[in-house]
Amino acid sequence: MSKKAFVFPGQGSQYVGMAKDIFYNSNKAKQLIEQAEDTLNFNISKIMFEGPQEQLKSTDVTQPALFLHSAVLLNELNYVLPDVVAGHSLGELTALYSAGALSFSDALKLIRKRGEAMLEAGKKEAGSMAAVIGMDGSILENICSDLSNNDNVVVQCANFNSPGQIVISGNSDGVKKTMNLAKKNGARLVKELIVSGAFHSPLMQYAADMFNETLNHVNIADAKIPIYANVTANKVKNNNEIKELLLKQLTSPVKWQQSVENMIKDGVEEFIEIGSGKVLQGLIKRINPDVKITGIDKYEDLEKLN
Repeated sequence: MSKKAFVFPGQGSQYVGMAKDIFYNSNKAKQLIEQAEDTLNFNISKIMFEGPQEQLKSTDVTQPALFLHSAVLLNELNYVLPDVVAGHSLGELTALYSAGALSFSDALKLIRKRGEAMLEAGKKEAGSMAAVIGMDGSILENICSDLSNNDNVVVQCANFNSPGQIVISGNSDGVKKTMNLAKKNGARLVKELIVSGAFHSPLMQYAADMFNETLNHVNIADAKIPIYANVTANKVKNNNEIKELLLKQLTSPVKWQQSVENMIKDGVEEFIEIGSGKVLQGLIKRINPDVKITGIDKYEDLEKLN
């Protein structure tokens, strides 16, 4: 039987003006955003709607902004639950909210703390990330593994986004050495990314410790529908397993390609990206061009599902 999945974007999908049109067209959206600002204790909508871009790009602002945009859209849809959900990095917490595992306020608190913790970890242990295009994942993993056996080198594959699109993460020395070896081993393009930390690498352990303190004070319920976890690419519903995987996710690779492949293998034929931009739609198209892919970002898009 054909199944439908909601997917939720992660960092990098934000843009100035996000959710502004929904806010001005819907009282429900206004109420939810006001509720978020009471929880966060700052005027996040002003940054989302007007910028500046630099402030919106700060990890501790980006993450709650992306969640809030998706949550506002879900609220507008009065949606019937899809068959399964998944999210890329930060988007995994949005997916958990959509699946009923997290309340709105608990999700917001967790996401705010996650962003703050990741920003702080980046200041404590400077790191870097780079995109590697057109290279076999197993070869790149072996390069990272071999280099990480050396003193003072930390590097690993951080995001398996789509076939031939992988992001590496680690300390500056490890990332630079991996970039050079990737070029020598046939990568089509290698590009360092402008980031505030080495996300999804062991350098985020400090963030994981900080995040864990908040994680222990929120209620996580069993998910009403399966969520495909970044860490394993497998579906999960159990609240204890969800909690464990959320913590591991900060220092582990995001297995996005594998998650999408597993969803398709389990019968998903339609993917709907709910939130800012079209990043996930592009990735899914590269993973499997035969599935149906749409996105809900603006107020005018809501008619697609309503």
